[in-house]
Amino acid sequence: MTDGGLIPLGKIVNTHGVRGEVKLLPATDTPDFVLRFRRVFAGAREYSVLGARVHGGAVLLRLEGVDDFETATALRGLELSAPETDAGLEPGVYFVRDIIGLRAVDDDTGEALGVVADRFELPPHGVYVVAGAREILIPAVPEFVRKIDVEAGEVRFHIIEGL
Repeated sequence: MTDGGLIPLGKIVNTHGVRGEVKLLPATDTPDFVLRFRRVFAGAREYSVLGARVHGGAVLLRLEGVDDFETATALRGLELSAPETDAGLEPGVYFVRDIIGLRAVDDDTGEALGVVADRFELPPHGVYVVAGAREILIPAVPEFVRKIDVEAGEVRFHIIEGL
């Protein structure tokens, strides 16, 4: 379950230009997710985000107090995080870390399948890895993911032959 702590956003891998922008390699499913945050943390230091935009697969950030190339260069290699409470997730939307470890249940039979061990991305959608008597790979689409109930500690899947 979410703890209201900090969520990792990614790592500053470079500078961009001479006016203090930094290039963040996102640790999120999509770079656009980073754009919703107005404050970020590098360790215990908080920065206000003055500007953010996606550039290729990275995010370019303008951070308060980082106004030149030298200051931006000093941030290279730092991991940025943001308060989970600032994410503004819609009801029924969860972080992957909240789903990992939940019981996996066959929605049609009620049979325990194991636990959700991982989730990874493949084109065109994500895939859940369920570890039990055998490993099952389940597409992360509504046809197969019937219900995610973090409070009850389970995910209900529709299982078809061949999974």
